[in-house]
Amino acid sequence: VSLDVFRGLIMFLLVAEAAEVYDALGDAAAGTPWLKGIVQQFHHHPWNGLRFWDLIQPFFMFIVGVAMVFSLQRRRDRGEAWGQTLRHIVTRCALLLAFGVGLHCVYAGELVWELWNVLSQLSVTILVAFLLFNLPFRTQLIISLALLGLTEVLYRTFPIPGFDQPFVQGQNFGAYMDTVLMGKINGGGWVAINALPTSAHTIWGVLAGKWLREDRPAAEKIRALLLWGAAGLAVGYGLDGAGVTPIIKRICTSSFVLVSGGWCLVALAAVYALVDVKGYRRFAPFFVVIGANSIFIYLFSETVGKQWVNGFVGIFTNGVLAWIHTPEVLAAVVTAFTVLLLEWGLCLALYRRGWFFKV
Repeated sequence: VSLDVFRGLIMFLLVAEAAEVYDALGDAAAGTPWLKGIVQQFHHHPWNGLRFWDLIQPFFMFIVGVAMVFSLQRRRDRGEAWGQTLRHIVTRCALLLAFGVGLHCVYAGELVWELWNVLSQLSVTILVAFLLFNLPFRTQLIISLALLGLTEVLYRTFPIPGFDQPFVQGQNFGAYMDTVLMGKINGGGWVAINALPTSAHTIWGVLAGKWLREDRPAAEKIRALLLWGAAGLAVGYGLDGAGVTPIIKRICTSSFVLVSGGWCLVALAAVYALVDVKGYRRFAPFFVVIGANSIFIYLFSETVGKQWVNGFVGIFTNGVLAWIHTPEVLAAVVTAFTVLLLEWGLCLALYRRGWFFKV
């Protein structure tokens, strides 16, 4: 249940972004510095640093790894051969890649070939984590750290002029790879090669999921998750603080992956302790219903939601609120939360009917 709650919480936050909740709150908080500072945490850091919103994508990647442990076990229990599961994984990754590219086409309003979306990167990390799934714990951990080491080497030793500045936006190895893969560079500094280091998030999710399935006391499981999480936080923040490798989410530096991976483990330990161990489940259904159709509601909110629902709802909320002379910034907040509630209601309706869109 804790995994369902964790996944649902992350999806709720993602849908809230598509409903423009954070933008509306930011405009409303413009004259209140402390509130504006809180809302700012729901936007990515421009470069070197870390905000809460920078953890959402790692959480997403990590949760997929944890869930993989349970889904693959169900397939094994049904007697499914490894080859059958591999075909399913490859098909799933191909669909996720298509969805990711398709979203960029929607954003651009034309056919484009862009690989910066989280779904495009997830199509790589899932395949990597699956291929390593049956290896021993230590081997998977070493490979995940080797991916971070490889990323360090590629960025620090890349020799082509104009792309030989490892931690400068648009002038690094990742930017060069974008010119190779897509013939363009992202104006915000995002790079497609992030799929390489962020594979560690999904691998660590697999390891955490296997650990939770161990026949051990809950306290021991929580303690181990917290210790590994603390190690990631200490090393990651240490690399940044010492000036060795800066924490940059947009190019997934090794320090960023370690810090965000640490927070993933700490968050999983906290949710597991509260929901599965302590039994605090009163709020669980609210998040479970949206997590049960995670890919569907993400695609819906990013396409139909942004393209139509947001504006359609605004016609009515803004119109009614104008009658009572509500300030535009507050009307925008009401509209955003109304869209969020409606899209959550859509998930609830699907959940009650037992309609689940699987990839």
